[in-house]
Amino acid sequence: MIAAVPARGQEPAAEPPAQQGAGQAAGQAVSTGQSAQRPILQVLVEGNQRVEADTILSYLLIQPGDVPNPRLINLSIQTLYGTGLFSDVRIAIDGPNMIIAVEENPIINRVILDGNRAIDDDKITEETELQPRAVFTRARVQSDVQRILEVYRRSGRFAAQVEPKIVELDQNRVDLVYEISEGPVTSVRRISFIGNEAFSDRQLRRQIVTTEARWWRFLSSNDNYDPDRLEFDREQLRQFYADRGYADFRIVSAVAELTPDQSGFYITFTMEEGRRYEFGDITVTTEIPDLDGERLAQVVATQPGELYVGSQIEDSIETLTFAAGAAGYAFVDIRPRVTTNREERTVDVEYVINETPRVYIERIDIVGNTRTLDRVIRRELDLVEGDPFNQALLNSSERRVNRLGFFEEVSIEPVQGSSQDRARVEVSVTEQPTGELAFGAGFSSTESFLVDFSISERNLRGRGQFLRLRVSASSRREQIDIRFTEPRFLDRNLSAGFDIFRIESDFSREASFRTSSTGATLRASFPLTRSVQSSVSYTLRNDEVRTFGGVSSSILRASGDRVTSLLGYSLAWNRVNNYARPSDGFRLVFSQDIAGFGGDVRYVRSELQGGVYQSVFRDDFVFSVTGETGLLYSWGGDSARINDRFFRGGNNFRGFETAGIGPRVVQRREEPLEDGDQFRSLDALGGNFYAQGAVEFSFPLPLPEEYGIRASVFTEFGTLGFLPGEDEIVDDGTADAIFTVDDLSPRVSAGLSVFWDSPFGPVQFDFADALVREDYDRAEFFRFSTRTGF
Repeated sequence: MIAAVPARGQEPAAEPPAQQGAGQAAGQAVSTGQSAQRPILQVLVEGNQRVEADTILSYLLIQPGDVPNPRLINLSIQTLYGTGLFSDVRIAIDGPNMIIAVEENPIINRVILDGNRAIDDDKITEETELQPRAVFTRARVQSDVQRILEVYRRSGRFAAQVEPKIVELDQNRVDLVYEISEGPVTSVRRISFIGNEAFSDRQLRRQIVTTEARWWRFLSSNDNYDPDRLEFDREQLRQFYADRGYADFRIVSAVAELTPDQSGFYITFTMEEGRRYEFGDITVTTEIPDLDGERLAQVVATQPGELYVGSQIEDSIETLTFAAGAAGYAFVDIRPRVTTNREERTVDVEYVINETPRVYIERIDIVGNTRTLDRVIRRELDLVEGDPFNQALLNSSERRVNRLGFFEEVSIEPVQGSSQDRARVEVSVTEQPTGELAFGAGFSSTESFLVDFSISERNLRGRGQFLRLRVSASSRREQIDIRFTEPRFLDRNLSAGFDIFRIESDFSREASFRTSSTGATLRASFPLTRSVQSSVSYTLRNDEVRTFGGVSSSILRASGDRVTSLLGYSLAWNRVNNYARPSDGFRLVFSQDIAGFGGDVRYVRSELQGGVYQSVFRDDFVFSVTGETGLLYSWGGDSARINDRFFRGGNNFRGFETAGIGPRVVQRREEPLEDGDQFRSLDALGGNFYAQGAVEFSFPLPLPEEYGIRASVFTEFGTLGFLPGEDEIVDDGTADAIFTVDDLSPRVSAGLSVFWDSPFGPVQFDFADALVREDYDRAEFFRFSTRTGF
């Protein structure tokens, strides 16, 4: 392709001149004699295939009518090379014409990765620059080769090699092929420390993330050498020593030596521990009149005479920042002045609070909520535009938004406003799936397989509404229900909703009866204080009970259809930091249902539930103690039917089947079994009273975080019983006698639960053993369930 551009007012040449500069070096400017001093009449472009001539001319610093200038010609050549579109550029002067000869870089047709087995194509192409339809340049190819090698180094393969090749195609296109030789995983053979006297090598290895390669760590990648991880390990060691009084500690070097066969590394940390220090004088100097330095010095974490702990200085700055924020000073500047007294082995710390004006909230910005409406978030905030800044209210607002459960991350931070006394509050959230497609399954040696399916949305249309449809089925239970909740009914701080349900249960294996319940519930809840919630509900349902084969009066008396009109209320005191997975705080719930406002049954059922949660070591190590109790009392001359009583076991008492403990009709065996079991378990009768507790410690397993596997160890204990006198069947002492047992004896179980965030949804495995039980109880060792989010 040849294009000519004439000078203004000049006619183009009749014929294009012959090509000049043959054999010249790429990018060289060529002139021919005296013609180089004449003005250029026209510019000719040749060799271009895809790039328009006008595009090439736009990069030139010489135009028709200009006298050729060698400096401008060279700059034009460099500019054209800088576009990355050309592999060769030459400019020649032929009389009144300037000829630009270009050779275009080819276009990439495909990028092919060959030989990569340990790392997927997607992880590599995310790092590389060249893609199909991009312009091919050797510099960009070499840059991508280095990026690919870096990907392999991060995965621990330092012996990886990448060789780029091109396959030439027609129309100046090429296929770019990266031939990859991955090589073995370069593991860490040994981690050594030089200069450590206070702590052993074994203690220091526990403080760093990098680990020595061992066969049982096949699921972990921390035993692969990673330079970035090594830098993080240096910081971990520094913090470890600083928190134990070593203010002068420093790491002289951290060297990683590659073995001759390139299959492993020897890592050596060389350090100087120094001496241990204590805190000396601790003072707070403030330029803000509203803040009393002497009083603030009493609340900081650092105290005179105590062992020097480096992290306590940062904790003290956070405490002082919070105190200043609570007084309305959002952007307080606190700087610690640390003075080391080597002879006395003390560290003096002066916290200097610089002067700053009181701040008012100018604007509240909410970002990151791609689905949730702004008003759903704003109604959880304790501050509005125009209020004085208050860090305590800002922190409580963050907790309230986090408790919604709609967001993976919530951050509320003040940002400098239009003036020094104005602040913008930025509410940053990261949406997470609020819909859930759940599937559950479980089984035991005495219970057939069961399935549970539900589809729910906790943030319907971004309005914070909850909607769920649930269907569950097993050989003994079928249930379908619909639940809807509006969290701000009539735009007030009032939650309201309804439930519609149909439940059919077969308790023939537990208590020789079947039930069918159809009904609806209206409910509402409202806060009494920030942490106390109250709720009321009304339920109207029809219960149909069919009995067969039972010998207890509880079972026989329950047969038939009855209408239950139930009024209930509850009070909940909740101070946990996260409703779904609490790691700190407590909750206490009291509820009571009163049946008898119409209908055919009359009783009062009261329950009390509570729990305390405390993180240990870190937020993901949680120790909890929970408990609950309930009492059922009949009134008006009526007695509660068996289907209204409490049953424990299964999901609410791990280690036992559903209705596996409590009062029961039993039969004495004529000859006890080998394990001493003297009774044969017949019908479960439930109880009018129960008490139960659990102690549990949950923790992450020592596996990579990407596997999402956690576990907990637990023990549960409780009792169930307290039947009315008319339900008793007296033991006559004879062999094979059938009678009722109701002794409120304690039961205890212990076990392990494993939680796995699998690719298809969270899975929970429960392994529990009934340690203390009665012969007639029914135990269950294993149960699992799963669900998935959308």
